[in-house]
Amino acid sequence: MEKIRYEFDPYNRLTALNSALRGIRKVIDGQFKISGQNTLTYHIKSPVAKELKIPHQVKLKGIWSLTENHQLKITLDKSARQAFGDQVVLEGEIIDLRENSLLFAVTGRTKKGNFYIYGLELCGSWQADEHNRLNFKVKKEGGESDILIFEGAWEVNGRYQIVYNYRKENLVRKTKEVHSLLLRGKWQVVDKARLSYSLGIDSFSRFDFSAQAGIFKNNCIKYELGIGISGRKNPVRRTITFFGKWKVEKNIGLLFEIERQGKGIQSLVFGAQARLNDKNTVSLNLKNNFGEEVGAELELSRDIFSGDGQAFLRLLQSKKESAIMAGAGLKW
Repeated sequence: MEKIRYEFDPYNRLTALNSALRGIRKVIDGQFKISGQNTLTYHIKSPVAKELKIPHQVKLKGIWSLTENHQLKITLDKSARQAFGDQVVLEGEIIDLRENSLLFAVTGRTKKGNFYIYGLELCGSWQADEHNRLNFKVKKEGGESDILIFEGAWEVNGRYQIVYNYRKENLVRKTKEVHSLLLRGKWQVVDKARLSYSLGIDSFSRFDFSAQAGIFKNNCIKYELGIGISGRKNPVRRTITFFGKWKVEKNIGLLFEIERQGKGIQSLVFGAQARLNDKNTVSLNLKNNFGEEVGAELELSRDIFSGDGQAFLRLLQSKKESAIMAGAGLKW
């Protein structure tokens, strides 16, 4: 008896071919779904011919990845390869990058030829790899995970948000389209050579980017980094410059306030080892909000120590050497 061969067409429909169908492909109408463990399942809608002997749902276990055209792909486990081939590529597009998930719009087609779209959500966390590329870590059963690598170069918009742009070929319309995806988060200075971007307070999603030595001035903080792209000899260079002003608040510490084009102010929080200079300035050896050395020194006018900062300025004046200004809500 000839085995039934299954595959998925460009409209994400399961099709079957065997001798009983006399060489004609049979479309098995249904939709993909993703379980809580990120397992891909094809749920069958319409009645199926008895000779196909296919269940009402088919689980497709394997390794998740991202294609060059930014489609979701699953390389199937050995148990599923005999019937369904080596891999399944979902036709559609990524429409949203969320704090702990990725939303993918799947293209479908009814028996009458009408197109429709439905969503699939992969759950996991975001991270950066050693090349400063954006990665999405897909959670799986048993604590395992798969990595989706976003091969393009990201950038930072005027609101200091990460934007990922890519060109995608539409196989149905035979066109190339530009897509933009936004990641909403907040920046944090780790040290002079590392900058992080967190997507949520309680989230495991955080990008730690390696950079050249950061530059700290009285009106800006600047980092330069490279994004390694497969097939390119040299990394794509990115300069991230935060424009703002320094401020001191007693119950927080040293702040660098960034104006984000109508989206309010984001503050980078620092601690510091401070000492007074003879020329009406204060030298600050910066610490991050974990109390770790940033490896950068900043010289600021005493004028920033107005309001709450006056108490710390008086403390400095009473000491012969220096004093510590703690960050992250700790009082000095």
